[in-house]
Amino acid sequence: MASLGWTAFFDDQLAPTETGLARMRIATVHRARLTAESLSGPMRLTLPVHANTADHAVGDWVLVEPESHLLIRRLERKSLLQRRTEGSRTLQLIAANVDTLFIVTSCNDDLNVARLERYLALANEAGTTPVIVLTKADQVKDAGSYQSQVEGLQRGLEVVTLNARSPEAALTLAPWCGAGQTIALVGSSGVGKSSLLNTLAAKSPEAAQLTGSIREADAKGRHTTTSRSLHAVTGGGWAIDTPGIRTLHVSDISAGLDVLFAEIAELAPFCRFGDCTHSHEPGCAVLTAVAAGALEQARVDRWRKLVEENRSNTPLEVGPRGNKAARMPGKRR
Repeated sequence: MASLGWTAFFDDQLAPTETGLARMRIATVHRARLTAESLSGPMRLTLPVHANTADHAVGDWVLVEPESHLLIRRLERKSLLQRRTEGSRTLQLIAANVDTLFIVTSCNDDLNVARLERYLALANEAGTTPVIVLTKADQVKDAGSYQSQVEGLQRGLEVVTLNARSPEAALTLAPWCGAGQTIALVGSSGVGKSSLLNTLAAKSPEAAQLTGSIREADAKGRHTTTSRSLHAVTGGGWAIDTPGIRTLHVSDISAGLDVLFAEIAELAPFCRFGDCTHSHEPGCAVLTAVAAGALEQARVDRWRKLVEENRSNTPLEVGPRGNKAARMPGKRR
């Protein structure tokens, strides 16, 4: 089972009465059906009455009755990527039990530092390790100039540049794609996620994910991946492909923002006021660092924007204990 990503974390969740159940990993999630990978290969699961497929994410581990393929229960997740779409009270599940998140962008006008910071905060909150993958490095004279724009966005952040269609891309990303490891690919449409997946999985032309071109005017791509899916990759790992995300709204990621903007989070306790916004208050340690040239004002401005967006988009639990209800900040019931 280790070849599918099974670890002691999941083994510890099994009750003595469940040792006879099959352990499978969700490979696709559709409106009315689920498919899973098992030691016997892919198979369609039988869902219990009133089951909601939206409660499952690609990458989830589930226990299944061996003969009927009836889904019995889902195991607790080691990590979970999720996001809140605009105006929604519920979170949309992206991928589960991901070890490394490949945040894919390209060496052209698609590269957007502020958008990459949103993905980094998402990865941090989920408990995954982010890696920024700059594709189409073969199409520019100086890929290093693009790399220098992003390599300092977070402490310890790995940034790699490559040609997604080249076999060398698999070698570059091999450290994160070993046996039993799980990666997920996120990014805008047209940045090369599908091409990269085809390379990592060594897919034949018949089995390859569809790829699309980008508009020259704005470097934006068209959606070619329409659903999330689990794929075996060379080296023994697994990859979860996701549809392109045009807009990533920030919510429920306070801890992820603290990791992303660690230098600001570490200075905040030294501000004179505990609720300092780092915008105008006297005795602000962050503004002092900006004035001394130790911190970029643009970085602080982006931090403030994300913090305010996260606060306004994250529901608050209100009401008496035992009967809490979620309410969006600033909204009247």
